[in-house]
Amino acid sequence: MVWDAIRRFFSYEFWSYEGLQNHGVWGAIARVVIVVLPILMLVPGLIWWERRLLSWMQDRIGPNRVGPFGLLQTIADGVKLFLKEDITPTAVDKLIYFTAPALALFPAFALGGTLPWGPNKYLTPIADVNIGILYVLAVSSLGVYGIVLAGYASNNKYSLMGGLRSSAQLISYELAMGMALAGAVLASGSLTMTGMVHFQEGPWLGMVKGVQNWLILTPYGFVAALIFAICAIAETNRAPFDLPEAENELIAGYHTEYSSMKFAVFFMGEYAAMFVFSGIFTAVFCGGYHALPIDWTFAGLPIVDTANSVAAGFIFLGKVAFFFSCFIWLRATLPRLRYDQLMSLGWRSLLPLAVANFMLVGVWIVAADVYKSEMAGLVAYLIGFAVMFGVYLLVKRASADRFEGMENRGVVMNTGVEPVSLLGEV
Repeated sequence: MVWDAIRRFFSYEFWSYEGLQNHGVWGAIARVVIVVLPILMLVPGLIWWERRLLSWMQDRIGPNRVGPFGLLQTIADGVKLFLKEDITPTAVDKLIYFTAPALALFPAFALGGTLPWGPNKYLTPIADVNIGILYVLAVSSLGVYGIVLAGYASNNKYSLMGGLRSSAQLISYELAMGMALAGAVLASGSLTMTGMVHFQEGPWLGMVKGVQNWLILTPYGFVAALIFAICAIAETNRAPFDLPEAENELIAGYHTEYSSMKFAVFFMGEYAAMFVFSGIFTAVFCGGYHALPIDWTFAGLPIVDTANSVAAGFIFLGKVAFFFSCFIWLRATLPRLRYDQLMSLGWRSLLPLAVANFMLVGVWIVAADVYKSEMAGLVAYLIGFAVMFGVYLLVKRASADRFEGMENRGVVMNTGVEPVSLLGEV
């Protein structure tokens, strides 16, 4: 009997459209396994890829000794962490101390269940909740609890400071991220990521047939995508927004008192979150599992339509790998921001821009509806954007006059040829 159940689980009939639809609970478990296991298995590969790519960018060799091309180096590091002595300081709040790493890892898996990585609606996503984007914003905000509670429970003032920094940082950038996604929701008319992918299959700007309407290729979508990408980097505490782990000020930050596998779980959560945010960016702004923004059916080549093929999942993962590599590229390129610069970017630049973009999407929709023309909506959006950008520059110049007498600080990189300013005038 058990053998028959195992054989049915690995049969083609079980994994077909009809099979996953009819198997109820077992079909749901199968979908969970398909998402959770790859995320766990990909984390060592993602760490190896970051170390190799960083070494190439910095003219180094990188891991190349353990296994071919150093592929087993991350596995060896994981085994080392697992076998290291697990030290628990005596004065910690033990319940919160042990719970915090799990809280840091949980959001990545909860969000991964909403990613539509293929056209088979019975296979992906695990849960196509009808409040998809609201769910993403709600669950992603839980990640800060793991960091804040780790700093609080450690009974270490420097760890606590790192946790508090993170809470202020994530709250600041969640607002801009929410408004950026709200613009995409308003344009597509759907809260689900599957609905957004289907919306992007339509004609570009609602006018040009044969070209898909990927949001990143539209004016409002490009602005929203840029804001979302910056906020995603801040949400995952990656450079140049890695202030919670400012080693030069806070020793190792919020996870200073953690060792062994508890220490490793924090980094598993970070890399899994980077992977999931790359997936959300792919689904919402870059056409999801579509290879190119081309309507192959309109072009008379339906056989090339990768959205209805087995390759759809690999195309989605390829896009995710590219955006994950952009995280690494930024780490190798940009210096860490000062805390006042980090907060200023979030509150004084990204949030006003995201709110203005959301309002202008509404202007586009109203103008297109009133004049029965998408071109009228595009013109109204561009005019409104120019007006709002001019007002923003005027307000920024007026506020700059108030701080005219303050010290203008910056960082200069010594290249050996001539000084190059990285953060403004010195």
